[in-house]
Amino acid sequence: MIDSAIQQKFDNAKKITFLTGAGVSTPSGIPDYRSKNGLYTNDASDKPAEYYLSIDCLKNEPEVFYDFMMKNMYYPDAKPNVIHERQAEFTQKRDAMVITQNIDGLYQKAQTKKLVEFHGTLFDVYCLKCGKHVDYHEYLHDMHHKDCGGILRPNIVLYGEGLDGENISRSVAAISTSDLIVVVGTSMRVYPFAGLIDYRPNSAEVVVVNQEALNLGFPITMVQEDASKFFEDLQVN
Repeated sequence: MIDSAIQQKFDNAKKITFLTGAGVSTPSGIPDYRSKNGLYTNDASDKPAEYYLSIDCLKNEPEVFYDFMMKNMYYPDAKPNVIHERQAEFTQKRDAMVITQNIDGLYQKAQTKKLVEFHGTLFDVYCLKCGKHVDYHEYLHDMHHKDCGGILRPNIVLYGEGLDGENISRSVAAISTSDLIVVVGTSMRVYPFAGLIDYRPNSAEVVVVNQEALNLGFPITMVQEDASKFFEDLQVN
């Protein structure tokens, strides 16, 4: 059972913002990046994963970039788990928003009503030559746009690229007007995403649900447990 005091924080909150990372999607079968078995730490190639996910790799070695994408990034059959579904329910029934680092599209599949995909999504694909957006299935089949022959790419933020300004402004607006901020499945070490927490009001409560205990430098309610269990028990009242 969930701690009644924590349930009360959710029940009493007027505006909730969820800040989420890769740990939310691991129960759906998508590997995270920075754990000991993650993509960034388990990479056996001669270059770090950050290179393969960079704008330099896309520009200089598009075939290598595409190969890495197909082998490591796309899980089109993955389904939302209870964490996505419960958070989506909060956005449907309460004044709540999800801001996620994840690019796997699972929050969209869960029908999250208010959502910022801070780093974009793998399932929005466009052509570098003509700018036209195409169905992602076309990209899974071929890296070239069948209409013009240009290189296709997913609309995600690669290393060496800037963030989308609208995503930043929507995120800051949500955080700065929330009275409950819930951090789930993220180390909060990757900037600028981690810096969003600095825009919280002084009066806002911060609850962290994570397998690893976090020290954010200010008072938090730390729930060090499996997020799936936590959100299974959490009620949307």
